[in-house]
Amino acid sequence: MELWAIWLIIAGVLLVVEMLTLTFYLLWVAIGAVVASAVALFVSESFIWQVLAGSVVVLVLTLFTKRITRYFKTSKGFKDAVDELQGKQGIVVEPIIDGKPGIVKVGSETWSAVAEESLGKGETVEVLERGSALLKVTKWRGDV
Repeated sequence: MELWAIWLIIAGVLLVVEMLTLTFYLLWVAIGAVVASAVALFVSESFIWQVLAGSVVVLVLTLFTKRITRYFKTSKGFKDAVDELQGKQGIVVEPIIDGKPGIVKVGSETWSAVAEESLGKGETVEVLERGSALLKVTKWRGDV
């Protein structure tokens, strides 16, 4: 199989994984793989030049988009959808016991979660805050 085709397959796989994660980092790597494929097809058969071209594209995209995303996040009216989880109800999917993380379902998403108390499977919880990868939850007390 030709090397340019392998680069395109790698790009396709990365695009599919990106659609599942929505991080944008794999998107830049996929675009770099497409550039490496173009270099392999039109410019040079040298693997080093292909990797170098793809790496430069990934680096440039990463550097420029960090500035743009930072600008959008600090702009007036920007609200991250994940930040809206605070105060929402969820259901415990995997128990939270002795401060060890469990899993809760909030809306249609599942999250790792911690709580100050043990919570069993099926209990209703309220999201107190969101960390980088964990939700802090407490037992749902209803409309008190």
